[in-house]
Amino acid sequence: MSGATVCDSRIEAADGVELCCRIWTPQGKGPWPVLLMRQPYGRAIASTVTYAHPQWYASHGYAVVVQDVRGRGSSQGHFLGFRQEAADATATMAWIRAQSWCNSRVGSYGFSYQGLSQLLLLDDSQLPDALAPAMAGLDERQHWASSGGCHWWALGLAWGLQLAAQGCQRRGDEVGWAEIRQSLESGSFLREGLDLLKRHDREGMALDWLQNDPATPGGWRVHQPPGALWTRPMLLIGGWHDPHLTGVLDLWQRAIAGGGKPLLRVGAWSHLQWNGGLDRLQLAFFNQHLRDQPSAELQDSQPAWLEDLNLGHWLPRWPQHGSGQVWSLASEGLAALDSHEGRLNPTRGGGSGHVTLVHDPWRPLPGRGGHLGLDAGSADRRDLDQRCDVACFTSDALQLPMELLGLPELQLQAAADQPGFDLCAALSVLNSDGRVQQCSTGVSRWLGEGCQAMALRTVVFQPLLLTLQPGERLRLSVGLAAWPQIAVNPGDGSMPQGPAGPHHRVISVDIELASAQLRIKPMVGAN
Repeated sequence: MSGATVCDSRIEAADGVELCCRIWTPQGKGPWPVLLMRQPYGRAIASTVTYAHPQWYASHGYAVVVQDVRGRGSSQGHFLGFRQEAADATATMAWIRAQSWCNSRVGSYGFSYQGLSQLLLLDDSQLPDALAPAMAGLDERQHWASSGGCHWWALGLAWGLQLAAQGCQRRGDEVGWAEIRQSLESGSFLREGLDLLKRHDREGMALDWLQNDPATPGGWRVHQPPGALWTRPMLLIGGWHDPHLTGVLDLWQRAIAGGGKPLLRVGAWSHLQWNGGLDRLQLAFFNQHLRDQPSAELQDSQPAWLEDLNLGHWLPRWPQHGSGQVWSLASEGLAALDSHEGRLNPTRGGGSGHVTLVHDPWRPLPGRGGHLGLDAGSADRRDLDQRCDVACFTSDALQLPMELLGLPELQLQAAADQPGFDLCAALSVLNSDGRVQQCSTGVSRWLGEGCQAMALRTVVFQPLLLTLQPGERLRLSVGLAAWPQIAVNPGDGSMPQGPAGPHHRVISVDIELASAQLRIKPMVGAN
């Protein structure tokens, strides 16, 4: 490619394993500041699904290093997931700073796996001078594998099988690769995915996660970066429709608590669709901290900018400042039959009524869009709300604009007739033309005999920034499944592990509305 010199090189890790890197260097004479990305998907791809190609950064005066992590691509060794990255990242940072084309200043960037891999280092000796983690978090249970006690079923399987297929490719197992690929393309992976992982990637992270209990922290890793990392310049990038958003917000809060001054940008993005991305901003960030070129865009704005889901505008907002609205729920018992019967009232009291929902495992309620879907993003759910296993509660049409900022949380009293049930809820904007535009979803799961006692149940939603306009209405929809985003609850108290089967039970759930509340809490700093 024009504009950069490209070569491959190998780094020797502390244990002698060789890690392969692809290096783009600018034309002209160095040395240059360096941008590092460490990822498991093949260095040639270089995360161009979301970022500009490395040659674009090279054309702006950076050497770019994209490394195949241990056991992936052309790097030697056995892939062990995040637990291997601290030692290898530390060795890689030291190697880069020793190269003649590096001016000793190194930044790191990348999203998802590449987001966390830049945070994991052995100690303070080899930290990046600036870093831009996107769509990642430190807690493997809460930021990578589950929400509300439910595994990310479709997402977790699809991601794990992608890694497994690439492992087959690396080993020369064409039959295994084709089996996984066919399963993903046909959708049969939703039923057979666990067996495929057991055959083709028995020691993989995804299988470990999907077999571990998501309701308790035991057996799950929570990573701890070196303390000094939090004081380094940091650009944190998240998406309203990305499952790792709570991880990004946790990083933002930790950096502030650790004495840092992180920047935060959260767009109306899914994991893979960034609607033009943030490469210009990221370049300005690195120019300021690696090339001493102050950026007016960064200096003259607030540290946190969030994109409004409804308006599409970027606004300076602080995640710890929730908008604080509270609604009560009311129904005369027909909220699951008539999508306009249930009421969402802007008051802390005044809830009333009772609703019974029935989950039929033969036709479980689909999950659509949101942050846990393979079709992630905003979605029109008007047809879902017409189902009789969904209870809908709708506000009056607004007279004035209303901004919702924060973490929606639903609390209500509920009991099931079986020792296992799920609550799967959505917040939507009901438009004057009849569209029901889903903006945020949440899931929670209960297992065991306690399910059959009337008790307080809580569903936490994906955070949001959403401004409703005059004439629009807010709707809360509550169902008992979100297949295939989460596995279908069998209703017998066992951990759900896939689609409905012949032993899945019909589940009836009684919901008391007198004390039910939907409220908007701060995204961070809230208990």
